[in-house]
Amino acid sequence: MRLNLTIDQGNSAAKAAVWNGPELVDQVVADRLTHKALADLVEEYHPAKALCCSVTGNGPEFTRWLADMGVESHELCHDTPMPLRIGYRTPLTLGQDRIAAAVGAWSLHPGCGLLVVDMGTAVTYDVVTADGTYLGGNIAPGVGMRLRALRSFTARLPEVSGYGETPQFGFDTVTAMRAGAVRGVAAEIGYYRSLLPGDTRVVVTGGWSKRISEFLDFPVTRDSCLVTKGLLSILLYNEHHNN
Repeated sequence: MRLNLTIDQGNSAAKAAVWNGPELVDQVVADRLTHKALADLVEEYHPAKALCCSVTGNGPEFTRWLADMGVESHELCHDTPMPLRIGYRTPLTLGQDRIAAAVGAWSLHPGCGLLVVDMGTAVTYDVVTADGTYLGGNIAPGVGMRLRALRSFTARLPEVSGYGETPQFGFDTVTAMRAGAVRGVAAEIGYYRSLLPGDTRVVVTGGWSKRISEFLDFPVTRDSCLVTKGLLSILLYNEHHNN
């Protein structure tokens, strides 16, 4: 079987993964994917196809590099053939990472209604119906952004980490800020879940997902590679439907 390559460039990190069918062969994780790192992967594994997703605008650069290396590559967009239907009113403005995360969640729970939560620099809350329609969702500041905003836009609040003692209600300024940010995101997840059918599955990903999951009182599926798995699912979907 021919190998495939997926590239997920987020705000804070990039993941380049080589796949043999559904099996992960190798992965490179870095703040930003360099030409050399990508060339080394291609030279070692010779992937036939690649699918890229970038929130920082360098997707065209990745596809250009890969084309020069002899790899058939594409950047994910709203009209890329995929297992989900896009029901977003303005699909051209829909983030590639949101699409890929939704498809990744669908690959884990096909046929289920989903609330997909990606907790990175920002937090995205996206809804997929049980019949496979991506409806859209909401975007809010992430934990780190909330804490930095409190520090930046007030005169006396300090710089606070999102990790540490996090009571239900803060007993000093530091714990009050931390609990407000961390438990605030947890509360948002619970609220959006309450708006959806009772059998909706909650799937979480992103750098803050492990931390926030500690404060949730309902079951969730946590997968740190959800966007990457979504990209792979789209590649395999196209392989199947083009053969």
